[in-house]
Amino acid sequence: MSCGIALAVALAAAPMAEAPAAQAAAAPAAVAHEPLYADIVRRAQALEQAVAAFRTAGLKTSATAVALPGFAAFKRDAEALAALDMQAHLDLKAREADGDLKCILRGISEDMPKRVAAVEAAQTGAAQDLALDELAYLLNDNAGVILAPPKPPV
Repeated sequence: MSCGIALAVALAAAPMAEAPAAQAAAAPAAVAHEPLYADIVRRAQALEQAVAAFRTAGLKTSATAVALPGFAAFKRDAEALAALDMQAHLDLKAREADGDLKCILRGISEDMPKRVAAVEAAQTGAAQDLALDELAYLLNDNAGVILAPPKPPV
């Protein structure tokens, strides 16, 4: 199961409202302000914008794969982001941090190269568009899980 799906399941299963005092007492420390995590958010958001630029109007209707200008640089940046996600996973593991963020970052780091490869392997514009859409969701999740306020363990 991809971390995106795992995150969706975790969010759906989370209680809708908790007492603020209980939340504050048991919530893990936020990491979004730390340089490593802020860099991950910045890179994920920039790559998500690049994905949006790749998704041109004619992409979905093309019977063959469409050349995506700048995709080689995008791929390098995505690989670098995946490496940072793993670094963040290892950082949280070293801190003995409990919670979903550690797992999600590892999952994203493992899933990112697969999503990029799916774009490369696509044989039609529609297949490219679908692969880019899935990549956009992953990149959105990458930033979102870091920016989300920490929640206490369930």
